[in-house]
Formats: sequence, structure tokens, C-alpha cells
Amino acid sequence: MKKSTIWLLALVMFVAFFSLLFLQVRYMRASMSVREQQFNEMVKQSLINVSRDLELEQSQRYLEEDMLESENRYSQYTLPRTSTNIVTEQTQTTITHPDGSETKIEQTIQNQSSINDIGKGSVFISPRHGVNTISKTSYDLQQAFQQRYLHEQELLNEVILKLMYRASGDPIEERINFYDLDKFIRSELLNNALNVPYSFQVVDFNNRVVYSSPGFSSKDENSIYSQILFPRDPPSKLNLLKVYFPTKTDFVYSELSFFVPSLIFTFILLVTFIFTIVSLFRQKRLSEMKNDFINNMTHELKTPVSTISLASQMLKDESITKSPEVFKHVAGVINDETKRLSFQVEKVLQMSLFDKQRATLKIKEADLNDIIVNVANTHILKVEKFGGELDIDLQAEKTTVNIDEMHFTNVLFNLLDNALKYKKENVPPVLMIRTRNEGGKIIISVEDKGIGIKKEDVKKIFDRFYRVSTGNVHDVKGFGLGLAYVKKIVTDLGGTIRADSELGKGTKFIISLPVITQK
Repeated sequence: MKKSTIWLLALVMFVAFFSLLFLQVRYMRASMSVREQQFNEMVKQSLINVSRDLELEQSQRYLEEDMLESENRYSQYTLPRTSTNIVTEQTQTTITHPDGSETKIEQTIQNQSSINDIGKGSVFISPRHGVNTISKTSYDLQQAFQQRYLHEQELLNEVILKLMYRASGDPIEERINFYDLDKFIRSELLNNALNVPYSFQVVDFNNRVVYSSPGFSSKDENSIYSQILFPRDPPSKLNLLKVYFPTKTDFVYSELSFFVPSLIFTFILLVTFIFTIVSLFRQKRLSEMKNDFINNMTHELKTPVSTISLASQMLKDESITKSPEVFKHVAGVINDETKRLSFQVEKVLQMSLFDKQRATLKIKEADLNDIIVNVANTHILKVEKFGGELDIDLQAEKTTVNIDEMHFTNVLFNLLDNALKYKKENVPPVLMIRTRNEGGKIIISVEDKGIGIKKEDVKKIFDRFYRVSTGNVHDVKGFGLGLAYVKKIVTDLGGTIRADSELGKGTKFIISLPVITQK
């Protein structure tokens, strides 16, 4: 698959994903907005009903009080039964207001003693008719009903005036019972299907807090709803009810519980998508490196084969067999190229290690300092061939580790071979191997003063088939498997390896392995 195709696929998937995410977020915001509006409307309607309930309760209380207070005052009110004239009575009631002013109510009571003047359609009864007659009884009932009506009307007028003047002047704590107010609020909220916790506060017209229930907080203004108590009071004496809902946010989000799993699955899709794209690019890069590896391997294997083929043809020449020195030289060339070919084949076979989770290692206890000394003694001839020097500094005291000696020896050889391959031209190589103990581990560092590696390449040098780019010049041969092999062996032995390098100053490889603690 072409890289442009992968990028196009990634772009399409990104657009589809973010479009889906945008639609989900937009739907969530719309749902929350509708849910919050519903909550606001239900609360406002509930508080309006609470205010109405308080007004009704206050009116009923004043009516009952005035009924009892005025009962005796009007209980002796009677009218003559046999007078033929209309009796008119003027009654006057004085109401004293909180500000000291007075209001007088005059009520005219007209009692018709003459049955003839009651009205059209009435029963005509003689004033001298017998006391026990049916007409007399009807007349008495009419008179009693009229007196009762006038009495109730008078009481009602007094109640209205008290509500208009006296009630608004009374302190709010005397006008309402806060326990009853709590019951009204709870009842109205339940009637509007709002079974949520709340707390309330009552503020009088002087902006003084009269009552505050436990849990009331004024920090979250968005969760506080206000309602005027007794809206018909004078504007300068209005009292305020504030209700706080601490779980308003939970209520608004309660119906959006499905959105959380939706986001989780969307996130899983995003992770899967990113992993897929990264894998595609990794496979693409790996495919390109394998192609480079095959081309490089073909060249590396072709050279010793060609040399061996040429040397074998020379052996067929009879003149060569007659010259022992030439024969020995040709045989030496064949032997060297055969070893070189075997080494290259061995490098290729090492690729099988990377297809397994762990390499097959023969683990046993070994002294790491001894292994390093043996490797240094073997490798020092190669270093001296270039006029360089190899030094070791074995400071570690705890050096017993569980390793595969053969593979770990190959690890050290690979690192030292790379140090010689990437040495500076016309500069003798300088190599150093150090060991030290640190926190129950042994640290091995292999340093050189070679050409170094760019910072952007340091992170990739342990990848399979990766070789540091040097343009079109290929002075250093290889398959890009050496350091990948080194890292896999060190990792399988339970250790770590990292590289520190600076271009033009050299490279240091640092290996850390756990040591065996003596019991």
C-alpha cells in the first residue's frame, strides 16, 4: 500500500471520527439544555404554588381569628319583627393601621318590618297574624338570614382590610410558620415530579435573613431559585423565598448516563484507529527496510561467493599447484571468504530470534568480569591492527549473573565491532569497557571515540534492519541486525540497554543486568 493511500485513509477516518464526536457532544448539550429548562419550569411553578398556598393559609387564619373576635360583637344584633316601617341602622367599624392611621367602614343595615315591602313575589303577611302561623315562621327565617348575611359581610370586610394593611406590616416570622413552609415546598415539588433534596432561606424586605434551613449555600447561584412571598404586599415590604438545590447538576445529567458508555466506546474506536494507522506505517517502513536488507544481503553474499569462485578456478591452473606459496595464499583466501560467508549466513539466521517471544538461552551463573576480560583479550588484536587501544576498568565487586555466555559474548563482540566500523578516518580508535555496581545491578558500559550518531537516529538504532543513513555512500557493510540482536538478548536476560551518543564525539552503550545476591 502506498504511503499516500495510508494518509488518505487516515484523513477520512479522522474526519469521520471527529464528526461523530461533534454530533454526540452537540446532542448532549441540547439534551442538557432541555433537561435544565424542564427543571427550571417545574421549580418556578412549584414556588408560585407555594406562594399561593401561603396566601390562602394566611387568609384562612385571619378569617378564623376575626370570626371568633367579632362573634360576640354581632351576636346581640336584633331587629323588631312587627314594625311596619323600614328600620335603618348605621354601623361604623374603625381599623387602626401599623402606621397609626385609621380607616372607618360604615355599613347601612335596613330591616324591613313590613312584610308588604319585602319585594315582589313575597308572601303578604298581616302584622296582626297569629304568632304560630306558617307565614310568621317564614317571615322570621327571612329576617334571620338577612341578619346573618350582613354579619358575614361585615366580617369579610374586616378581614380584607386586615390583609391589606395589617398583614403586610407584621414581621414575616409572625405571618408564616417555617415548618409549614417546608411542607408546602416539599408538597409542591412532589406534585411537579421533583423528588430532589433542597434547603431554603427567607429574607425580609430589609434584606435580612429571617430563616435559613440546614445546608443552604449561596455559592452556586445557578442552583438557587427565588420567589416573592405574598406578591400583593406593597412593593416596599416584599419578602423573598430562596430555595437551593444542591443536586441540580445530578438531576440534569441523570438522563445522560448513556453518554458515558458512548464516549468510552468512541475512545476505544479512536485508540483502535490510531493503533491501526501506526501499524500500517510501521509495516510500510519495515517493508522498505526489508527491501534494503535483501539488496544489501545479496551484495554481501555475492562478494565472498565471487571470491571463492575465482580462487577455485585458479586452483585448476597447474602452474598454481607447482608454486606452494601461491597455492597456500589461494587456499587462505578461500578459507577467509568461507568464514566470511558463514558469518554472514549466521547473521541472517539470527533473524529467527525476532520471530519468537524469547530466544532459547542456556542460562547459568557466570562472572561477568571474567567474560569481559576474555572478550577484550580476543578483540585487542583487531584494535591494534588499526593502531588503537582497548582498555578495561572493572570496578564492580558483585559480578555473578545468570546469563547465556555464548550470546552475551556475541553481544559484547557486536558492540566492539560497531565501534571499529564507525571509527573516525585516519584516527586510531580508543575503546573502553567499564563495570560498576548500582542498586543490586551491574552496569557495563562500552565507549568509543568514533563518529557518533545523530540524536534523531539514536532512538532507532535498535530496530531491525535499521541503519544510520549516510547518503549514497555505503562504506560500512551490514544488515542492520546487530544492535537489534543485542537488545533482544539483553532484554531476554532481564536487563536493559540504552545508547548515549553525540555526533563527532563518540558513542556509549550502557547495559544493566541484575546480579545474584550471595545468601
